[in-house]
Amino acid sequence: MEYRSLGRSGLRVSAIGLGCNNFGRPGSATEGQEGSSAVLHAAIDAGITFFDTADMYGYEYGRSEEFMGVALRGRRDDIVLATKFGHRDYPSPIQSWDAKGSRRYIRRAVEGSLRRLQTDWIDLYQLHTPDPLTPIEETLAALDELITEGKIRYIGHSNFAGWQIADAEYTARLHHHPRFISAQNEYSLLVREVDREILPAARAYGVGFLPFFPLYNGLFTGKFSREGGPQDSRIMRQRPHLVENAPWDVIESYQSHCDDWGVSMLAATFGWLLVQDGLSSVIAGATTPAQIEQNAAEGVAWRPTEGQLAIIDALFPAPVPAAT
Repeated sequence: MEYRSLGRSGLRVSAIGLGCNNFGRPGSATEGQEGSSAVLHAAIDAGITFFDTADMYGYEYGRSEEFMGVALRGRRDDIVLATKFGHRDYPSPIQSWDAKGSRRYIRRAVEGSLRRLQTDWIDLYQLHTPDPLTPIEETLAALDELITEGKIRYIGHSNFAGWQIADAEYTARLHHHPRFISAQNEYSLLVREVDREILPAARAYGVGFLPFFPLYNGLFTGKFSREGGPQDSRIMRQRPHLVENAPWDVIESYQSHCDDWGVSMLAATFGWLLVQDGLSSVIAGATTPAQIEQNAAEGVAWRPTEGQLAIIDALFPAPVPAAT
């Protein structure tokens, strides 16, 4: 396994991370504790150290964190544990009046996550979505307090726009608060809007980038075609429109190039992601130990040459940068 610094910080994470939103997901092999523990332990054994969850993951609020707390008994020191708080679009048992970046909300949210995860500290604590009601200075001040108290080690954000990354950086410097070290946004071969402003902002301020849905919900695992894919997969059960609306002519051309290069589509996609400047770790979900082993192996198997990278970028072009 390859290990990288998360942004301009001393926190080192595995290049392939584990997204833990499948823990407690109905209909999956990780719906219960046994399946979730098997995946988590397989990941540690494969050299994966970066585990990313959120307080609202699971079929009930907090279920993913609860399963992880049980599974990590005796192995907590082996991993970098990341969780999130304050998603504005999902209900929370904490009354917030929609101000989920407030000091009041953060203080209660972190105690809940620590209890469910059965740990004394969280390595990376991330604001899940921007809070339009709370000044970012209040959020940073509250997170600063938690760092001082030893409850969290580093801070990150998710779903920020480019200007919000810059605003948070300026505010942290102005008020002498710890800076965000990570940005988590959707990014894949088919979703490249972050190339326009978010990735340049993250690079400018030394913020490590963490893509979610990097395989486009599994479409780039090589298991799907125009006709569909595994019936027990998340796409086929919950998001069949992703298969129906996918640009199959382009994807089939990509598969043809992968075949010519002697590499699987999964390895090629991991390789393309991991050569992007500023990207720290690819967070990929899994529901079985076999998927974990495949992700760990394919993630380090291949990196594109400049010529191969140009071919991939021509098939899946980035949006035109914003005018300055």
